[in-house]
Amino acid sequence: MMVYSYTEVREQLSALLEKALAEGQVKFRSRDGRVFIIRPEQPLKTSPFEVRSVKLPITKRDILEAIRESQTRF
Repeated sequence: MMVYSYTEVREQLSALLEKALAEGQVKFRSRDGRVFIIRPEQPLKTSPFEVRSVKLPITKRDILEAIRESQTRF
């Protein structure tokens, strides 16, 4: 994990906060050498039913045909 300098944190705070959200935390070193960690207080709550879409080259007709086919098999 990279440790950022105090100056880098001041110049890039917004980007580093986004990085902390994505990676869980960001470390930085103060001018006197102490190391600090910035991390989100709580993970963003999402629904367990929220899924990312997948782009596939299929049509609505293909999906309905697959459903009908599976219904006839079982």
